[in-house]
Amino acid sequence: MPDAVAEDDVARAATAATAEDSALPAGPAPGSGPGPAGFEQLSAVADAVLYEGYLLYPYRRSSPKNRVRWQFGVLLPRDWVERDGPVAVGVSGSADSWYQQTECLLRMRRPDAAVRVRVRYLQTQHKQVEAAGPDGGHRPVPSLRADDGTAWLTFDEAVPRETDLAVALADLLDGREHTASVGAPGGEATEPLPSGAGRVVRRREEVRARTTLTAVRLADDLVRLRVRTENTGRSADPGAPREEALRRALIATHTLVGGDGVEFVSLIDPPGELARPAGECRSEFTFPVLGGAPLAQADGTQAYGGREASGGSTGPLLLSAPIILPDRPQIAPESPGDLHDAGEIDEILTLRTMLLTDEEKAEARATDPRAAEIIDRVDSMPPEVFARLHGAIRSLSPAGSPAPAGPSTPAGPPTPAEPPTSGGPFTPGGPFTFDGPFASDGPFAPGGSSGGERPAWWQEGGDEGLSPTTDTVLVDGVRVGGGSRVLLRPRGRGADAQDMFLAGRAARVAAVFHDVDGSTRLAVTLEDDPAAELHTWYGRFHYFRPEELEPLTAAEGPETPAPSAPPGPPGAHAAPEPPEAPAPAP
Repeated sequence: MPDAVAEDDVARAATAATAEDSALPAGPAPGSGPGPAGFEQLSAVADAVLYEGYLLYPYRRSSPKNRVRWQFGVLLPRDWVERDGPVAVGVSGSADSWYQQTECLLRMRRPDAAVRVRVRYLQTQHKQVEAAGPDGGHRPVPSLRADDGTAWLTFDEAVPRETDLAVALADLLDGREHTASVGAPGGEATEPLPSGAGRVVRRREEVRARTTLTAVRLADDLVRLRVRTENTGRSADPGAPREEALRRALIATHTLVGGDGVEFVSLIDPPGELARPAGECRSEFTFPVLGGAPLAQADGTQAYGGREASGGSTGPLLLSAPIILPDRPQIAPESPGDLHDAGEIDEILTLRTMLLTDEEKAEARATDPRAAEIIDRVDSMPPEVFARLHGAIRSLSPAGSPAPAGPSTPAGPPTPAEPPTSGGPFTPGGPFTFDGPFASDGPFAPGGSSGGERPAWWQEGGDEGLSPTTDTVLVDGVRVGGGSRVLLRPRGRGADAQDMFLAGRAARVAAVFHDVDGSTRLAVTLEDDPAAELHTWYGRFHYFRPEELEPLTAAEGPETPAPSAPPGPPGAHAAPEPPEAPAPAP
């Protein structure tokens, strides 16, 4: 996922427009209810987390990938989860568990400081279509078409749930933990179909869960806060299939944390003096990051997202999600609405949805109300909205006023002029647009790379003279290129979370690549990776900027790369060498 945004499938619809909403308490809509004023800043990102992978393109029940759902932040009954032994703890919620724990650091700015927590998740709901019988009874069927031509399909839906907790920080520091129920009731609702063709029955089972808050004072104004949510229910049958256990589970569970008189510390990029206590925080099956709007920079501008400038190492809000995000994730403003499809790009999904046949669209509408909303929105999308999906450049500045180079960012080539629009189809002389509405790490822009006299990249010959396997780049006075040994030093602020796991590891440079915006990236393989040779053969590398590397090669120049394994461009697959002919038998 791009560093500046959360997933592109923003679930802006609060609840599905289904009949049970009036017959059963469906819980508050996402983003509603009491809580810190800043929670609404995170509502779009939090909804994207809530509906991550809820329903995948082509949004039809018959699609195989929509038969295996609910993959993130799933908290199941403990007896079901541990039927084969304890689960392995990880930093994200891609594995089923029975609990989720967030530990974070906060500074207490006044004696009456308070902590506010919002726990959010989905509760599954089975939609059963039943056909009317001649005796007045009903029988379950997989699908039914009413007299008016409307199709109805049996399917699993979900209802959004959220619970707010508030507690004085002083009470927690006195050793009094705060526990609240965050479960949801079961229920049933019936919706008759037109002309007496049948009915739709929606059922959901009770979800039992609790959230506990505890805190420990580490210094006069420094506190470690723990938020632990547990599924306290029991499975009807610990040996039952997963789809049955999901009926009593919390799905896509995540937590928003704010407060009054408190300031949260980034665990990705903590201030130097807090690096050790930040490293001692133990979050399990979730990944906490700073949330909220970007903070103002020294020049009065704002950074979009966390890659180029995170706005500092502290903030007023925290989002603890079952997927790995950067600090201060945001939704791109070009995104017209929810697509649900786990990290895909709005433009691609919109084009594909447009290509569905009328029969496929009808099945998608009958599958789920949210799928119907997507189909209807795509079918009625104005051309100017669709044009914006083709991309945006977020880090350009006016020509002649390049941003000053920071201590960890050496001065690069001149910054191209700001484009007249933020997106739209590519035209020569205008901005090159990324395929999707999201700013990426190293936005694409017109212009050459390190050779300022080269023609623009889209012109014939624009890439002449570039050779990834032999090009070099100057790093701390040392020429680094293919074969050079380096230490990985991901920059603290705004670094990709996956890159930070590699900090301090030794690697070998495979190639030097030049982006169309003039920036440079080095493809590397880890020296202690047993599969390094295989990755090189396939052309699969880790990519780092020059300022994120520390040369280990002598200053006279890089080593000569081995010609037998030339790397290709990112994602390329090298052709295998033909096998040697076997020696003749004696």
